[in-house]
Amino acid sequence: MLNALEVVTTVVVGVMVGVEFGVAFVMTPILNALPEDSGQLGHAHGGRMLGAVMPFWYVGSLVLVGVWAVAGRHHDGTGLVVTSGALLILSVVMSLLLLVPINNRNKAWTPENRPADWKQQLNRWGRFHYVRVAVIIAAFTLLVAALA
Repeated sequence: MLNALEVVTTVVVGVMVGVEFGVAFVMTPILNALPEDSGQLGHAHGGRMLGAVMPFWYVGSLVLVGVWAVAGRHHDGTGLVVTSGALLILSVVMSLLLLVPINNRNKAWTPENRPADWKQQLNRWGRFHYVRVAVIIAAFTLLVAALA
């Protein structure tokens, strides 16, 4: 049973990392290359769509890691799992304090109501997102190492 939990947790966190990596290094550059209105509308739509899903994915990943840490507390690699959980907590805190406030503004913007500094706000979100991606990649790496 623990083996199944380890695999499911690693896959769930790994897919989340893949999505966030894709947002940072594929979707954002594509949207930024579109003409102003199209790019900004794409960012807003992405903010609404992923903003609705990612909270459950982050919290669900954290819960799975927590269950793994408790269920496997007497096994090798538990320290790696606990550290991974701490990094996922950091990613949630970063999200709530740094990324969500910008995303909540962005998802309501249209070409008619966006603020003059909308590009700067999206760039700030992008910089925070790069850091968050690095944090969740580290968390995922620790989970993979714990399996070995």
